[in-house]
Amino acid sequence: MRILISNDDGYLAPGINALADALAQVAEIVVVAPDSNRSGASNSLSLDRPLSVSKAANGFFFTNGTPSDCVHIALTAMLDAPPDLVVSGINNGQNMGDDTLYSGTVAAATEAYLFGIPAIAFSQVRSGWAEVESAARVARDIVLRGFDTLDAPFLLNVNIPNLPYERMGPLTPTRLGRRHHSEPVIRAQDPRGREIFWIGAPGACRDAAEGTDFHATAQGRVSLTPLQVDLTHREQLDALRRSLG
Repeated sequence: MRILISNDDGYLAPGINALADALAQVAEIVVVAPDSNRSGASNSLSLDRPLSVSKAANGFFFTNGTPSDCVHIALTAMLDAPPDLVVSGINNGQNMGDDTLYSGTVAAATEAYLFGIPAIAFSQVRSGWAEVESAARVARDIVLRGFDTLDAPFLLNVNIPNLPYERMGPLTPTRLGRRHHSEPVIRAQDPRGREIFWIGAPGACRDAAEGTDFHATAQGRVSLTPLQVDLTHREQLDALRRSLG
């Protein structure tokens, strides 16, 4: 099995290093990741500047682009054949509910999915890298399952509690929960006295009911949510047709 690995925290992040170490035991891996933190980059591609690729001493490749750039470049310019799987992460903090729309971790996996390649995004529920080696072991277990019963390609969003491997709850299929709106922006001034703004923290959970990713991880379970790219609001199609006569 050949696996392409990327992330949004950068190629030096503990999460991607733990994930690469775990998956190198069971597969041939190639790592292409951003040169620095690109959290919140979503599915953006860099169209206004050229991108470069460098190789680190540990064999990882890194670029000056976004997570989507990394996967796009790897699939179209670097690899001699498509990988069997693309994995992204392990992210420093959760990507659940509405957060998936902003997540660079999920975006890297989505880019592979758009190319017709199965992909999995991995995140830890809490920031700080506590028990990241345990999370990497869980990620390896999930990769080895294969998911042959899912339609190919598939796109999975996985959130792993920060627990020792032996205390980790079961793998649990979930749907995305919902958050309230984000906290207000934080106003400040730069050294020249100009007003600046910091994006506020994520809002509290609005829908953390049983069956959601928020609920499962709160119970110490590993949340697996199948995602899709189609954003069409199908229930509104008929209403729109009626309104247009």
